[in-house]
Amino acid sequence: MIRSILISLCCVLALNTSVHANALSKFSQLKNAGLLVVDSRGDTLLADHNNRSFIPASTTKIVTAWLALDRWGENHRFATDFYYDPQTYTLSVKGSGDPFLVSEELAIIAIQLRQLGLSRVDTLVLDGSRFQSGLVLPGTSRTNNPYDAVPSALAANFNTVNLKKVNGRVRSAESQTPLTAYAKSMAKGFKKNKLRVNTGRDPRKAEYYFGELLAAFLKQQGIAVANNIVRGQAPQQTPFYHHFNSRTLGDMIRPMMKYSTNFIANQLVLMMSSEHYNRPANASDVQHYMEDNLRAAFQWQNFSFNEGAGLSRTNRISPEQLVHLLQNFKQWRHLLPEVETGVFAKSGTLKKVSTLAGFIVDNGEWKPFALMMNQSVPYKLRNRIAKELRRTL
Repeated sequence: MIRSILISLCCVLALNTSVHANALSKFSQLKNAGLLVVDSRGDTLLADHNNRSFIPASTTKIVTAWLALDRWGENHRFATDFYYDPQTYTLSVKGSGDPFLVSEELAIIAIQLRQLGLSRVDTLVLDGSRFQSGLVLPGTSRTNNPYDAVPSALAANFNTVNLKKVNGRVRSAESQTPLTAYAKSMAKGFKKNKLRVNTGRDPRKAEYYFGELLAAFLKQQGIAVANNIVRGQAPQQTPFYHHFNSRTLGDMIRPMMKYSTNFIANQLVLMMSSEHYNRPANASDVQHYMEDNLRAAFQWQNFSFNEGAGLSRTNRISPEQLVHLLQNFKQWRHLLPEVETGVFAKSGTLKKVSTLAGFIVDNGEWKPFALMMNQSVPYKLRNRIAKELRRTL
């Protein structure tokens, strides 16, 4: 269909820049690509291979966001429970998978615990049983890059450390984040002046780093904390402190979309599946949860998702299915970044995969679209296509 429409579009494009005209022309020559654009009523404006399934890459995050927002609502706040035994001076933390326990949030927690009377901690117990032990989701590479951070039920700063060297000495690269022993150990062997890496392949190390940071913030509040961090089970009793994150789910999804944070996306699908099945989150449950809920909501067939970030090359969805979901995402469209003037969308990139999906906005009308190219294409071709679609449709 797009081939015939392009003929008529060319008359319009002739009046525009050749760069944009070339973008749609290049798309028409692709052999493994699909596109669908509809108007605000759902009527098709442009379609080509829109029923074919493609690898979505990070446009998967739109699917994850819809599942989370549909389940919890935009104003939901995740909770983390703290238990204290004054007889043994043991502070236990029960992880829920909250993806946004950043340094600023840990500082708030430390203040609240101090105000509740906490003055001494001899043992800090970390309970990460909400997630299956050793959990690594499909598509995650073995690099130390932040985007390959593994999930964990207790996680600080997206399971990453940010370091710098000053006069040959390792320092935290963030004024709000204390330098811990584990973070410092990550700097061994690196020669650059700045380093941002994930906490490693083992989720237990990520949880230990969480414990180190929490202990550091407790000490800043004048609480006496022994260097005794262990893994274990939180007691079955009323929490000493029930902490709600200062950020809402919407506040978390917005940066997830803007910066394409894989860690946030996968934490969300793990939390959803664990809550739904009432057992430790695992990769199998993630796939079942995503696919079963999407099938029930949209009656889809011939699609698959086995993680929530878009790293896996076995994820599949068609432009038509993605647009269908976007039509139901309209109430949360403000959470998408504006990638070009009048184009609010999420991009996706893997080797030989380039995708873009969201809304084209013109004269107040929000038009859902999904562009999926599963072959090598020029850099930013997807953005040039989106800009020209906005100019011509």
